[in-house]
Amino acid sequence: MRPVRTKQDLRRFIAFPYRLHRGDPMWVAPLRMDIATLLSRTKNPFFEHAEAEYFLAERDGRVVGRIAAIKNDAHGAFHPEETHVGFFGFFECVDEQSVADALFAEAAKWLRARGFSVMRGPASFSTNDECGLLVDGFDTPPAIMNPHNPRYYVGLVERAGFAKVMDLVCYEGQDETGPPQRLIDAARKLAARSGITLRTLDMKRFDEEVEKVKQVYNAAWEKNWGFIPMTDAELNHLAKQLKPVVVPELVVFAEKQGQLIGMAISLPDFNVALKHNPSGRLLPFGLLKILYYKNKIHRLRTLTLGVLPAYRRSGADALMYEHTWRVGTGLGIHWGEASWLLETNAAIRNPMEKMGFRLYKTLRMYDKTL
Repeated sequence: MRPVRTKQDLRRFIAFPYRLHRGDPMWVAPLRMDIATLLSRTKNPFFEHAEAEYFLAERDGRVVGRIAAIKNDAHGAFHPEETHVGFFGFFECVDEQSVADALFAEAAKWLRARGFSVMRGPASFSTNDECGLLVDGFDTPPAIMNPHNPRYYVGLVERAGFAKVMDLVCYEGQDETGPPQRLIDAARKLAARSGITLRTLDMKRFDEEVEKVKQVYNAAWEKNWGFIPMTDAELNHLAKQLKPVVVPELVVFAEKQGQLIGMAISLPDFNVALKHNPSGRLLPFGLLKILYYKNKIHRLRTLTLGVLPAYRRSGADALMYEHTWRVGTGLGIHWGEASWLLETNAAIRNPMEKMGFRLYKTLRMYDKTL
């Protein structure tokens, strides 16, 4: 067991899952360049308020596991009652409890040295990134920017002494008829009464649109369990990454008198294309494969849908879902994932189920006392 110290170590840290999961029919290989950027302490603005150490487990010169220990100062600042909570992420391991235990012990040691008494995860790096361990829904592929892991990971984590702290649930929708018309009619009446209108993303004013998103994003989710506000630098970084794959018709804004009060951001599920590039490399043929299969994407993921607290009973949320459903169908998309949602968030889960969405995956966050 040793920390990542060299470029070669980092390459091995990144490459390990591609070898480990090569035979898993559900695993999708992300682009290695994206993972390298995510892990970079100079390129990822997450590290303006955080620290992390990466560890490799080796046997006879061969990597058998990896993990990251994470100190996120923004979490403690926003949740002062949880300054004792540190995180682990990027956990990948062969099916051996002794290896998993060694990885968790190394991460715990690093966190204890920094004053933490609880280790939470997986979060790679936070709830604004991929997070949660898949505990239900192994027979379906992951949607873009959502994790996937083998079933045996659940046993490795729980036998290591971790206990559930929160489930993050994922919904699917695939009825081409869309939400029940009576619900949409009612939502339209409510929205009209409040003077709320919808519009889509204007790519010609992309930077201005991002500034408007910043004003709503942190305010709309600030009361959620585990939520950590994103800094301007983090939101700019994310927007830059997503811009090449954004379909403006699938980014819908709710406004009142020209002011943004809610938004729904959905992306085509590029995992459909990435699935055909198992190496995760763009060159020499990866880019060609991705471009070819890009035109065959028939899935999307709604990454986020939120409304400012004062407008949560205005019908805006239902109208944004209906818009996404209707426009997506027109673009040849016949399946969508809305994720993730807190298991405790009945205020959004109940309306979604009434609109025809079905719970189909569960991701779990765990805690362990150190």
